[in-house]
Amino acid sequence: MAWMRMFTLLLVYFIGLALAVDKNNFKSCDQSSFCRRLRGVKPDDSKYEIDLDSLQALDNAVEAKLINTEAGAEFKLSLTALAGNIFRLQVDEVNPLHPRYRPQYALNGEPQVAKLEVLDRNKESIVVQSGDNKAAIYFKPLKVEFFKNDVLVSVVNGRGLFTFEHYRTKAPENVGEGEVEQPKEDPGAWEENFKAHHDSKPRGPSAVGLDVTFPGALRAYGLPEHADRLALRTTAPGGLDPYRLYNLDVFEYEVDSTMAIYGAVPVVYAHSLKHTVGVFWHNAAETWVDINNSKDGNVMSSLVNLVSGTKTENSVEAHFMSESGIIDLFVLMGPKPKDAVKQYALLTGVAPLPQYFTLAYHQCRWNYVDEDDVTTVVESFDSNDLPVDVMWLDIEYTDGKKYFTWDPLKFRHPDVMINNLTATGRKLVVIIDPHIKRESGYFLHEDALANDYYVKNKDGSVYEGASSYLDFYDPKVVDYYKGLYSTDKFKGTSNDVFIWGEERQEPSVFNGPEVTMPKDCLHYGGWEHRDVHNE
Repeated sequence: MAWMRMFTLLLVYFIGLALAVDKNNFKSCDQSSFCRRLRGVKPDDSKYEIDLDSLQALDNAVEAKLINTEAGAEFKLSLTALAGNIFRLQVDEVNPLHPRYRPQYALNGEPQVAKLEVLDRNKESIVVQSGDNKAAIYFKPLKVEFFKNDVLVSVVNGRGLFTFEHYRTKAPENVGEGEVEQPKEDPGAWEENFKAHHDSKPRGPSAVGLDVTFPGALRAYGLPEHADRLALRTTAPGGLDPYRLYNLDVFEYEVDSTMAIYGAVPVVYAHSLKHTVGVFWHNAAETWVDINNSKDGNVMSSLVNLVSGTKTENSVEAHFMSESGIIDLFVLMGPKPKDAVKQYALLTGVAPLPQYFTLAYHQCRWNYVDEDDVTTVVESFDSNDLPVDVMWLDIEYTDGKKYFTWDPLKFRHPDVMINNLTATGRKLVVIIDPHIKRESGYFLHEDALANDYYVKNKDGSVYEGASSYLDFYDPKVVDYYKGLYSTDKFKGTSNDVFIWGEERQEPSVFNGPEVTMPKDCLHYGGWEHRDVHNE
C-alpha cells in the first residue's frame, strides 16, 4: 500500500539522520584559526619579493632569497627541474626560531634532478627551460608561470595569496610608553580552544599557503579522501567550506561534503581539452584547499561574452592552506592525464600488486565471537556452494583488546582453527590497532613504558588514557614493533595469517579533539603532532 511505502521511506530517512555524523564535533574553516587567517588574505596584494642580488642559476635549480617586505622575514626559495617533466618549488625560513617539518615518508626516495637552462634574465624575471617545459619567475611580487610547449598551463601566486608565517616570539599584550603597538592577531593564533579541548600552540602561528591557477582548465580532480563528487566543486566564504585534509575517524560521514574523513592526499589534476597538469602539495599538517572554477555559476561572464561576441578563457584556481611545515610544491607538467598521474606515481611510488588470494571473496563483519563461529560460517558457505577465500576477525579475538594476543576462552586453539582454514586453501586476516591498552602485565605496554616508546604530552609526560600510542617516528620503536609480527612472537599464527591495520593514519582517540590526538603532543625529534598528523 502507498501509505506503507511512504512510512518505510520516512523511517529509513530518519534512521539515516540519527546515524549521520555530528558535524559539531569537527571543525569548520571558521573554527580553525589558521584557515580563517589564510582564507582572509587579500588577493593581488602580495608582500613577498625576491632579492635580486641573491639570485643564482645552477645546473638543476634557481635559488634566491625571498623577503616578506611587510614583516622583514627572510626565506630561501628554490625552483628545481626534476626528471619526468616535473618542477619542484620549495620555500623555507632562513633562520627559523624552530625547525620546520618536512615530510619523511611520502616520497619514494629523493627525486632525480634534470638539466635546467637559463633562457632570459633581467631585472624583472628569469626564464628557465627543462626539455619542453619552461618556468618564468617574476621578482616583485613573487609569481611563477609554468609553460608546456610554450603554452601557459599553471601559475603560482598569480592571485597573490602566498603566505608563510615565520616563527616568532609573542608580542607583549601591554605596550609600554614609546613602544610601537603590533597589529592585532587572530585570537586563535597563539592558543586555541575547540569544545572542551585546548591547543596550547607553544610555538605560535606557523601556517603556509599559496594559490595555483590553471589557465584554460575546465575541471579539477583529486584531493582524496572525500565523500563528494568526482569533479572538485567551487568553495567560497559564505558557501562551501574548503576541502579539508585531516585524517579523522568519521565512519558516519555524509555525502556531498568537503569535510575531512579517513585519508588525505593533497594532489590536484586540472584538465582542459588541450592538456592536463597537476600539483602535489607535499605537506603533512592539517590542510584546507579552496577551489574556484570560473565555469561554476559564472552567469555574468557568460552574458558579457554573449553581448560582446568575445570568449573569456575558463580557469580553475586552487588555494592550499596548511597549519605548519614548509612550502614544497611539485608541478606535474602532463600533458595528458596519464602523464600527470604517472608523474605523481614517480614521486610517491606505486601501490604493490596484491597477492593473488586477495582478489577473491572476503568474509568480514564485526564480530565473529569464537572459533566455533568461524567454523560454522565457513561450513555454511561450503554447504551452500558459495565461494569464500578469506575470513576476517575484528577486535574480539584478542584477550581484552590487547593486540598480539588471543582470547584464552573463545580462541583457545588459534593454530588449529587456522590450519582448518588453510587446509582448504583459505586465509585468515586479523585486526591490529596501534593504540596500546594500558594494563599492568600486558607485555607490550610494559615494554613501551620501560623503553620510552610512547608519544608524549606537551610537557614530555606519556600521553595516556585507556590507551597510549607508540611513537613510530622513533626508529627503535619501528624495529621493536615490526618484530612483533613474527610467528614466534605472535603465538598461534602462521604465514597464512595476514594483518588488517585498522588505524587509517588518524589516529583515532575517542576522547581527543575531533576524535584524534591533541596537536601539541610531541613525537620523537621534538615534532608536534600538528606537523605530522597526515603523514
